[in-house]
Amino acid sequence: LNQVTMSVNKISAKEIKSLPSVGGQPDLAQYLQVLPGVIFTGDQGGQLYIRGGSPIQNLVLLDGMTIYNPFHSIGLFSVFDTEIISNADIYTGGFNAEFGGRISSVMDIKTRAGNKTEPAGKIGVNPFGARLLVEGPMKKLDPNTGLSSSYIFSAKTSYLEQSANQLYSYASEDGLPYTFTDLYGKMTFGSKSGSQFNIFGFNFRDAVKYQNISNLNWNTYGFGAHFLAVPTSSPVIIEGNFAYSNYEIGLDETGLERRFSSINNFNVGLNFKYFNGLN
Repeated sequence: LNQVTMSVNKISAKEIKSLPSVGGQPDLAQYLQVLPGVIFTGDQGGQLYIRGGSPIQNLVLLDGMTIYNPFHSIGLFSVFDTEIISNADIYTGGFNAEFGGRISSVMDIKTRAGNKTEPAGKIGVNPFGARLLVEGPMKKLDPNTGLSSSYIFSAKTSYLEQSANQLYSYASEDGLPYTFTDLYGKMTFGSKSGSQFNIFGFNFRDAVKYQNISNLNWNTYGFGAHFLAVPTSSPVIIEGNFAYSNYEIGLDETGLERRFSSINNFNVGLNFKYFNGLN
């Protein structure tokens, strides 16, 4: 079986960590900038131009959930925690109709399952922010039945607003006005045959607050489920997913009425794979 992977970059968490990173925190946003045909501009929210397409022509998926703004107000960082990424497929051309009507690029990011045998965790701190990862089994992997269930939870937050006036002499006493918080959680239930059921959800928040001038903030959240059925006595594999996401952005300016907009999206998919064995 041959697969043509023209215009497709398959990225793993290990590859993202191999690049030098700002603040010692590997991030997908920084890795994307070294890919051919990708231009990253803007210091507030970040804008990604791939092969000349505009940012709204890019589709970003996280476990099937649409992410409308994958970059933070500090453009150096994305909303994705590298520690939970299983793989990221970046399509800069030639993607299938299953991804809808985007015409510039597709970023399809999948997260991994939590540890099935023992609790584990990580804590990271840098000059810009901190992150926390906890994972472990809800039901330990049974070697006889193959049944297991696990969870994984990731949290990131910034404290640049507080640390900037200590790190940068030119910053005001109030520090730099950028803050963000990312939360992501996932539960996985598995069986010996390879069947799986996943439930996941996220909440990403950003704010840019200029004292006595304006307050720009955006909030995106979503949830979904995915299943993979592998019958032991059938050559058919069934896969399905449901995902919902919502994005809201608002701007408060001194002396003006609040401006606000939002958009939401849901996806439902069902796939069948039939294996015709040859004797």
